[in-house]
Amino acid sequence: MTTQPSLQKQNKPQQAVGLAYWMARAAEECQRAGSDLASGPVHDLRVALRRCRSLADGLMAVDPEPEWKAMKKAGKALFSSLGELRDTQVMTEWVQKLGPAQDPETQALLDLLSKDEQNHKLKAAEALRVFDLRQWRKWSVKLPRRAARLKPGSNIFRHLALERWTEAHDLHRRVLRNRSQAAFHQLRIGIKRFRYIVENFLPVQHQLWSADLKELQDLLGDVHDLDVLWSTATRVNAFSSPESRTRWHAIIHEPREKRIARYREKMTGPYSLWNTWRPELPQGNQVQVAARARLTLWASFLDPDFAHSQRVAALAVQVFDGLFALGLSPSSPNQDLRSILQTAAFVHDVGRSKNEKGHHKSSYRLVRRHSPPLGYTASDLQLAAVVARFHRGALPQSRHKAVRELAADQKTIVLRLAGILRFADALDKDSQGRTRRLRIFEKDGAVIVLAQGYAAWTRAAENIAASSHLLETVLRRPLLVRAMPASGMGRQSRTARRTVG
Repeated sequence: MTTQPSLQKQNKPQQAVGLAYWMARAAEECQRAGSDLASGPVHDLRVALRRCRSLADGLMAVDPEPEWKAMKKAGKALFSSLGELRDTQVMTEWVQKLGPAQDPETQALLDLLSKDEQNHKLKAAEALRVFDLRQWRKWSVKLPRRAARLKPGSNIFRHLALERWTEAHDLHRRVLRNRSQAAFHQLRIGIKRFRYIVENFLPVQHQLWSADLKELQDLLGDVHDLDVLWSTATRVNAFSSPESRTRWHAIIHEPREKRIARYREKMTGPYSLWNTWRPELPQGNQVQVAARARLTLWASFLDPDFAHSQRVAALAVQVFDGLFALGLSPSSPNQDLRSILQTAAFVHDVGRSKNEKGHHKSSYRLVRRHSPPLGYTASDLQLAAVVARFHRGALPQSRHKAVRELAADQKTIVLRLAGILRFADALDKDSQGRTRRLRIFEKDGAVIVLAQGYAAWTRAAENIAASSHLLETVLRRPLLVRAMPASGMGRQSRTARRTVG
């Protein structure tokens, strides 16, 4: 509601956010820019392409659709081909703004830039000619529909924004140590990526932060433009004398330093914007919870029966908690094994998107290739991948490459977590969701599992018995599954107080 009046004042037909808007805008700007490659349309086209690529970069983190990568690649090719032309046009504007009108270096620089602009226009025109606008329009229909499945403002996007905040903040600290042109350029890109996630996926935060984010982007953009102008002028030896070079150095670097000073004013000290933004993003344990939610969402796009995987995850956690109460669950001082098991259960069937036969191996490869979200280490994700790999098929042994790559303590953990996952998967495989609750206790040296909906004289029970072999082996005691009595549905074993129903 609060943004509508300003949009009306700008006579914009629709809100300038979202993938659908920017993909349609890119197609329109291609046609506008193609007429004479003037400064304004070229700038607007690059902005639209940059935003499409940035949005794709964020959405690819949770949606494995390969056409995100294809769209991003096509947009990057056209965006890059317009880069030198845009730099030349921007430098022309700066020379006209800063250079004394009667100064011979002003005219010499303008003449040089005019010639460069014509040459760059030839390259840009060819890139526009070969750009597949028809395919882009197909993507502009399909991909926004996929993006619509993701709810703006959700913890998943807050987590993604935190990743971008962390990356940009690291670049900020690098700039404070090293004030090089390259460092400021990378910082500008980092803040821009953070801004686009906030703008398009976090409407509440965008309303609060948009003015500051735009000012920062403008400040760092000016710094970059002035750096490019000075580098170009010195490269072509545009100065007629040392005095002229000194004069132009002051002309270019004075506004540059003013903008850097303004940036430091807003972004350093206890009241910096970094400290304003951070509390609005996930904190503490929320980071790992949101990271797991991102991995879960990613799996839901691939798994043809994700409801089964959700039930398996719930059962696996119950088994883990029941064994924990008996002192039989695996432990690690450095990793949250319960969370890793839950993640492995959510992703264990993603390989079915490739093929049914041997899908556990495909699941392993897909998870291993996935970049760990903030809050997960590469070791965490590798462990989840190996556990998912052995939810079925051959038992994990040292001859398997996935196991050989692990440290000794991790191999022991894999055996126990894979045993739990195999067992939980079997509990739901043929039950069609009837088995939702478990009670676990120890009796006469055996682990007893009372399972809701379990029936002994069935093929499902036979499969459950076979799938319990690995867990029985690592526990070194029998694992006996029994039907949960109706009278015991509401009770918990005294020795299994952490059961999750």
